[in-house]
Amino acid sequence: MSTSDPLGPDPLTFAEFERVDIRVGTIVAAEPFPEARKPAIKLRIDFGEGIGVKRSSAQITTHYTPEELVGRQVAAAVNFPPRQIGPVMSEVLTLGFPDADGKVVLIAPDQPVPNGGRLF
Repeated sequence: MSTSDPLGPDPLTFAEFERVDIRVGTIVAAEPFPEARKPAIKLRIDFGEGIGVKRSSAQITTHYTPEELVGRQVAAAVNFPPRQIGPVMSEVLTLGFPDADGKVVLIAPDQPVPNGGRLF
């Protein structure tokens, strides 16, 4: 990121930002993903009516176990093309921020919200 331009080297227009469809969903299943090249967890996330349950592979093994993820709400980009991750087709991109060591910390609402709600 450029120090002279607070918006970075290539700012987006608002219309471009609106094209990224970020929704909230509840993790309904989580299991280890030993076949992945990097440690990961396979997720099934319920985004409610209209989107349904989608699969995701997330490199979140440092801070989370599969057992503690079930029932947790997360944010995900739902309109990226599916991506093959080993034997799993990842249908959504589960979102998080890196901690001080670069390990992923999930993004989630601080209060329960309806599944499928869109970030705005």
